[in-house]
Amino acid sequence: MAMHGKSALALSLLAAFLGPASAETPFPAAIAAPGETPVITAHAIGTQVYECKAGADGKLAWTFREPAATLTAGDKIVARHYAGPTWEFSDGSAVVGKAIGNAPGTTANDIAWLKLDVVSHRGSGTVSDVDMVQRINTVGGVLAGECDKPGTTRAMPYSADYVFLRKG
Repeated sequence: MAMHGKSALALSLLAAFLGPASAETPFPAAIAAPGETPVITAHAIGTQVYECKAGADGKLAWTFREPAATLTAGDKIVARHYAGPTWEFSDGSAVVGKAIGNAPGTTANDIAWLKLDVVSHRGSGTVSDVDMVQRINTVGGVLAGECDKPGTTRAMPYSADYVFLRKG
């Protein structure tokens, strides 16, 4: 009986430490979106495109130019992601975002997690009432190293999840 009591105590301490099984890992404060409700979450696979440019100091460096990715939900392609940054859904609805918050990726090779305000809408459909986008669970996409020829581009593979949110 005493062993059962210790086991129960250990399990309740473990549960308190880990939290409820259904709880999700909280987002970093910089990208949290309190008061927002997810409309759709889609998985992106694509590239982050960089261009070799001279910086303010005159030195050449890789500069982010644009994303190029396909988004899926379940087993269906639902959208494409490109410069803007724009997410265009297969139902004709689209949003353009502007980054307002970021948190580091899991490793130095992973692009940042982002919170973006939606600054414009197009069409009616899946994302017509979306006002915020989060980029989370990033893998890859970072380009390191030097560049030596202005105008050269390089694409780095990445994946991420995009959460499209609306107020309420």
